[in-house]
Amino acid sequence: MRFGRSPHHDTPSPPTFEIEKDGHDNNGVETARSDRPVVADKLARKLSSRQVQMIAIGGTIGTGLFLGTGKSLATGGPASMLIGYAIVGFIVRFVDDAFGFALTWNYWFNDAVSTASDLVALQLILQYWTTKFPGWGLSLIFWVALVLANIVTVRVYGELEYWLSLLKVVTIIIFIILGIAVNCGANTMGEYIGGRNWYIGDAPFVGGIGGFASVFVTAAFAYGGTESIAITAGETKDPARTMPKVVRNVFWRILLFYLLSVLILGLNIPYTTPGLDGEDSRTSPFTLVFQMAGPTAAGSFINAVIMTSVLSAGNHALFAGTRLLYSLAVDRHAPRFFGRLNRNQVPWTAVLATSAISILCFGASFIGAGQLWTWLQNIVGVSNQLSWIAIGVASHRFRAGIKAQGKEHLLPFRNWTYPWGPYFSVILNTFLVLVQGWSSFSPSFKAVTFFSLYIELPIMLAMFVGWKILKRTKFVKLHEMDLETDTYPADRLDPKQEKSRWKQKAYHIWRWIL
Repeated sequence: MRFGRSPHHDTPSPPTFEIEKDGHDNNGVETARSDRPVVADKLARKLSSRQVQMIAIGGTIGTGLFLGTGKSLATGGPASMLIGYAIVGFIVRFVDDAFGFALTWNYWFNDAVSTASDLVALQLILQYWTTKFPGWGLSLIFWVALVLANIVTVRVYGELEYWLSLLKVVTIIIFIILGIAVNCGANTMGEYIGGRNWYIGDAPFVGGIGGFASVFVTAAFAYGGTESIAITAGETKDPARTMPKVVRNVFWRILLFYLLSVLILGLNIPYTTPGLDGEDSRTSPFTLVFQMAGPTAAGSFINAVIMTSVLSAGNHALFAGTRLLYSLAVDRHAPRFFGRLNRNQVPWTAVLATSAISILCFGASFIGAGQLWTWLQNIVGVSNQLSWIAIGVASHRFRAGIKAQGKEHLLPFRNWTYPWGPYFSVILNTFLVLVQGWSSFSPSFKAVTFFSLYIELPIMLAMFVGWKILKRTKFVKLHEMDLETDTYPADRLDPKQEKSRWKQKAYHIWRWIL
């Protein structure tokens, strides 16, 4: 659905497709009803509700949580880390063609760099076992695996991401239980830890205002992806039913996983622990907690799980970035060849172009994997915050347009925080973007850190202004918003999804468990 396109726009009218009786086009691809124009809804809808639910939860759990928490703990302390992750977690709950152009390119760049940062993170995790194997070799192996998983068919992506995400969720649950036990005395020291790590040295707030502010960009990096649930809608079976249920359930589960994990890490791991924020190597605090529980094998086990989690995060980022580049091509905001689909309706040229950005990971061999990962994390974190600001603006404009055109009764899901939620997101994210770079100025100016924290601002502004001047776009009036193109009405349901009442209840219980 396009919220910013006016029917009076100077581009040609979107094409409609001839519909056969079974609701499919001549290529067997599911299409919209003949009275609704279709532009981008040409991707294969092969993601099941089961897969989308798990992708939405597990796709967010990755390097930001498993590795980023170590940096947050070392630079900000346990209290700063907990407060920062809580604030950013609540923010994520809650227009003009040039605006869409700048935002979507920013989003694509975000996901492309996220894929690169995940491949760099693999090198850091490998160093737990050995430093002899070349890190770039490991990145190259997994880069090929990710490209193949995303270029064959969306079913391969969906099934791989489902099982990897399920493993992450199970691991987080085990970690929470184990972390509580370790804190209560079930550790190699045989001592009750309690909250003593909150009182050592400069804890619980380390580094003053600079340390506290630095946590937010790491937290923004960690929560990045929560909003990309919407991207999977284009390839989801029966999205009119599936997506509202996913949105309602996922937010609270992710927030619960993150805050409990961050709290347990802050209680069990001192911020002075070596290796949490190194330039050449970095140890996950999750691994350290498992090590405290007993045998060395426990640390190796969780490190292996973290490696699969990083692979899952990279897989999710590449998928999202690919679909965004495809959308840019369809909207004529990018060269049209990025919109080419293979026989499985996968945008293969977009997969290759997005994955090409991951070549950044090979720079780790010269800069230091830990330092490069921090820079990439900063860029992605700020990009996420700019995206959330834009989502707040778009959400407010969309609801205003829906109301102006008398279509509020057609919404299958309504954001209960509206109208104050979008305002809160825009104001607080704007504040965080401006102040979280405090550490780049104090105690001395760090040019590269400053660059990684603020480079996104002039780039996005330049894209917005440049496209607006080039195309002479105008802000779309509420009554002129295109609320028809690529919509998927609730009455367009797959007959196979219809079940008897008792079967539906059993299905929902099973899906909630998984």
